[in-house]
Amino acid sequence: MILVSPLARLGHWALGLLAGIGRFSTFTLDAISHGIRPPFHGREIALAFLQIGWLSLPVVGLTALFTGGALALQIYAGGNRFGAEAVVPQIVAIGMVRELGPVLVGLMIAARVTSSIAAEIATMKVTEQIDALVTLSTDPMKYLVLPRVLAGLLCVPALVAVGDIIGVMGGWLVATERLGFVSAPYLRNTINFLEPLDIVSSLTKGAVFGFLATLMGCWFGLNSGRGAMGVGRATKGAVVAAAVAILAANLILTEAFFSA
Repeated sequence: MILVSPLARLGHWALGLLAGIGRFSTFTLDAISHGIRPPFHGREIALAFLQIGWLSLPVVGLTALFTGGALALQIYAGGNRFGAEAVVPQIVAIGMVRELGPVLVGLMIAARVTSSIAAEIATMKVTEQIDALVTLSTDPMKYLVLPRVLAGLLCVPALVAVGDIIGVMGGWLVATERLGFVSAPYLRNTINFLEPLDIVSSLTKGAVFGFLATLMGCWFGLNSGRGAMGVGRATKGAVVAAAVAILAANLILTEAFFSA
């Protein structure tokens, strides 16, 4: 009896985990299927593009600028130990475009957008606005989920591209103003070192991260508990799940693109 109880709890937890994975997979497929079937709510899609894309530019730009500058300082300080200071432009470029740019933008989107989506949809559920949508023959997947997921899928790669450029420019600014690099050779080394695969991998990561961040916000919002505590738990769970999913997806995509 002493051994049965822990095993029963473990089995109950495992079954609950598998059931949750199944529900989330069904939800993901349902969201994708709604993306290829009309009708579409143009106004909601436009608002989602505004909220997720345009209004995220300031935080993405500042994050990338400071990260690129700090990266240049760190690489210069580390390279100085081995007489390899000249590699600053190359390492800043590859570090920002391949890794730091997409990941930092994804985490900023998780912090800003995923939390907002989860809190908004959870509040709508608590106040029975989602039930009202169903009563009015409006599919919540079409009206709430699809616009946000579509905006994340398309806007975040653009944000990643902007973040990559600003991050490289942040490294260039610090290198030329503080570290004694000459502007033209620095930029030439940056451009010559980057390859098309680096840019493709960066934008692909942005699309995947945007999809995951918005999908997590919608999932946790629609499955939130009742009351203010339920909204808080949904928001916290959405941000944590989105951040972990982004980091896990980053490892998988990096392995897929650069394992050779």
